[in-house]
Amino acid sequence: MDNLYNPTNVEAKWQQIWLETRPFAASMDSEKEKYYVLEMFPYPSGRIHMGHVRNYAIGDVVARFKRMQG
Repeated sequence: MDNLYNPTNVEAKWQQIWLETRPFAASMDSEKEKYYVLEMFPYPSGRIHMGHVRNYAIGDVVARFKRMQG
């Protein structure tokens, strides 16, 4: 096992898998119920803290999850 993390090897592997499987692609199936997520941009003023994660990460997770479902 390597003692050091080598991002080049890891990223190349996963980028290829993502290009082949297209997990980020969503179909525009008009039969599905529409879903809208209003999410704020990352907080631009001041330093980020755990409160930002608590308040903003869940909306991002929901939006990405629903997008992956189509």
